[in-house]
Amino acid sequence: MLLQFNFKNFKSFRDDATLDMTATKITELSGHVIPIGNEKVLPVASIYGANASGKSNIHEAFRYMATYVVSSFSFGGDEGGRKNKSEFLKPTPFLFDNSTKDAESSFEVYFITSEDLGSKTYQYGFTVDQSGIQEEWLNYKSKSSRGNYTMIFSRKGETLDMSGIAPKSQENLKIALEKETLVVSLGAKLKIAKLKFIRDWFLGNEFANFGHPIENYFLSTQLPNGFIEQEAVQKKVLQYFSAFDPSIIGFNIETVETNDDNKVSKVHIDAVHAMTDSNQTAAIPLKLESAGTLKMFAIYPLLQEVLESGGVLCIDELDARLHPLLVRTIIILFLDSETNANHAQLIFTTHDAFQLSSNILRRDEVWFVEKSESGISSLYSLVDFVDEDGSKIRKDENYEKNYLLGKYGAIPTMKAFDMFKETLGD
Repeated sequence: MLLQFNFKNFKSFRDDATLDMTATKITELSGHVIPIGNEKVLPVASIYGANASGKSNIHEAFRYMATYVVSSFSFGGDEGGRKNKSEFLKPTPFLFDNSTKDAESSFEVYFITSEDLGSKTYQYGFTVDQSGIQEEWLNYKSKSSRGNYTMIFSRKGETLDMSGIAPKSQENLKIALEKETLVVSLGAKLKIAKLKFIRDWFLGNEFANFGHPIENYFLSTQLPNGFIEQEAVQKKVLQYFSAFDPSIIGFNIETVETNDDNKVSKVHIDAVHAMTDSNQTAAIPLKLESAGTLKMFAIYPLLQEVLESGGVLCIDELDARLHPLLVRTIIILFLDSETNANHAQLIFTTHDAFQLSSNILRRDEVWFVEKSESGISSLYSLVDFVDEDGSKIRKDENYEKNYLLGKYGAIPTMKAFDMFKETLGD
């Protein structure tokens, strides 16, 4: 499970930012807390903030890190060669400050393995600028450790200490490592078990940005594993749909060959509805269903993947096109130990203040993003927030009301749209 994500100098976040998934010592909703090894971990983090505050940049920072870890073995190489430097995934630093616009960006995670794998805690991170990787580190500690981490490798500039890796593997890494490439990414490609394990942790996480039209469309075309071939999977999806749209009673699935030479096929899916005046049914293309229904169809494969693997699902704009009660139902999937037996986690951005008043989130599961007049975003938790009187927020407060009133910050500064007023002459 993810314990903590730290990042700095990425897009609107100039300074250090930390999203902490470990539970604090508050007493409400104690059933949310998942004990693993010496840690107590939370399955959910909700992130609130005004439009353009930087909420999405937390999602993008975590996604950037995961993408870099998974892909960077192919970065670098000679210009014009098979590996072209143009493939290098450059970060976007905070551009409105001369001290940061050319500085490195940093990304770091702490995560803990399951009890079956010994409840080991890993600390992995790297810094990267426009020229490539500047630093990279990987440490771990066992369940019995008293807080001391053991180094697996440490990289700073041209200096590389890989004392926690077998000598033969060290040689292979040094021969192939490029400045733009991460040791973990290359090591996974070379099938070095310690490094492949870290890469695979990132592979087990899923990302979705429902605020991006192209990605939103792409997600709606993805099918659940086994949906075409297995009737049991279709029944599960139908059961899922019936929870929010009982008018859909089945699916018609047709595979159409579109190119005989290359055997390219296309799947056509109709949603089957009951007719109101008879026992007959009517079928319409699934793509013509409502935007909300299509989004729920797009979310299903993501839920399927992370609930089975125990990964992290990071969603930007979870509430877009969805009723608050549907959002609540999705959150409950991760809070329920029966549906979330593998300890998957959900991190989502939202404007849905209803979830603050539905007695579903602990104070340490609620986060806010606020942007200063200088364009600098900051991230803070409701449990750590201190009001004007110097007091922390009580568990019996009306979080939704107080948030919308601006007590916790992270809301838009509203002004009248005077530009639409007619200008009257003298």
